[in-house]
Amino acid sequence: MLSRRALACALICAAALTGCAREQAPAVDYVLLNGQKASSKDWHGKVMLVNFWATSCATCVKEMPQIIATHDKFKARGLDTVAVAMSYDPPAFVAKYAETRKLPFGVAIDNTGSVAQAFGSVQMTPTTFLINKRGEIVKRFVGEPDFAALHGLIEQLLAEA
Repeated sequence: MLSRRALACALICAAALTGCAREQAPAVDYVLLNGQKASSKDWHGKVMLVNFWATSCATCVKEMPQIIATHDKFKARGLDTVAVAMSYDPPAFVAKYAETRKLPFGVAIDNTGSVAQAFGSVQMTPTTFLINKRGEIVKRFVGEPDFAALHGLIEQLLAEA
């Protein structure tokens, strides 16, 4: 007899193989560190990497160079990235981190926690979402992703019409 988890995984895999609809990324509005207002509507037609992180999160800090490298590798082909700092992260820390590490993508501070809430009550950092050109969540990574597998998935999504 299958455990509930095994059954859930089997159903998800079966759904993925049959091409059923994926969950749509939530509609969110946010403000970037530079003061620019942005929205998930801006993501249409792009493959998006949405990374929830915090300056106090050791794994987040450890993975950030690989997030940067992933962004740099695929940005010319249609990948965009937004790093969403958690509501408990002091904005001054986030701004200093982004400036000193020269983060090459948008950084948002989720002051109210509304963006994390919209993405399914994200609480663990890092949590990263990969979203296809149609605005569907393809993968949710809790913890540091396997970057080789992530790159392969990005390649597939960028090749889609």
